[in-house]
Amino acid sequence: MSQLVLALFIIGVGLCTAGMLTHLYQGLFRETAGIRIYGASPARGLFNLVTTFFCGPYIMLRLGWQSGEAGQISVLNVLLAAFIAFAWSFVTGLIILGSYVTVIRALV
Repeated sequence: MSQLVLALFIIGVGLCTAGMLTHLYQGLFRETAGIRIYGASPARGLFNLVTTFFCGPYIMLRLGWQSGEAGQISVLNVLLAAFIAFAWSFVTGLIILGSYVTVIRALV
């Protein structure tokens, strides 16, 4: 049971970070965050790649709620987007928490 709680905590950290960074990006650059890896320069392309990696779970959840051709939200799209976003959040949350624990151990 404690492993399930730990996994849910890691997913929560990943989702919270994705939401925070997405809204920070949108506020600073005044454009909607999206999954893109191109840029005007190589540095901007690298920045977009890193931003997409960490903001991706939130963007996937938002894309899952878009309506289809008939104007209705597809349950399959929502479930698939949620599954991908939660798995992606687990990976990013694991990276963030692993980095945090490493820094804390180095300081002690």
